[in-house]
Amino acid sequence: MADLLTKIELYLGRKPRIHDFVDEMVVQNDMDGRGQYISRWNDSIEKPKPTDEQLDAFESQANDLEALDTVLKKRRYFYPSLRDFAEAYAEKEIGGNSSKWDSYVINYNKVRTDNPKP
Repeated sequence: MADLLTKIELYLGRKPRIHDFVDEMVVQNDMDGRGQYISRWNDSIEKPKPTDEQLDAFESQANDLEALDTVLKKRRYFYPSLRDFAEAYAEKEIGGNSSKWDSYVINYNKVRTDNPKP
């Protein structure tokens, strides 16, 4: 089941602004088994507070978005560092030795293959 904040993001067409002092809306969970709900919706938001039915219509799209986000987080964690990239690229371009570059490309492509986008 998709997270309520993801559905709200899709409903608004943007991420809700949540700051330290002024929140556009507040999502709450009373731990009573009913799950998350919108406890406050600021009147300054360009759209009215969505109904449960409106948010439920985004379930499939929200699941897809969350699956993609999970893959992208894994990729960021496992990708070789930018330092490795710069070192391998410089060695290839300046020194003519491409062994580090070849290794970098292999590792980079392995991460992409192991973590395909949905």
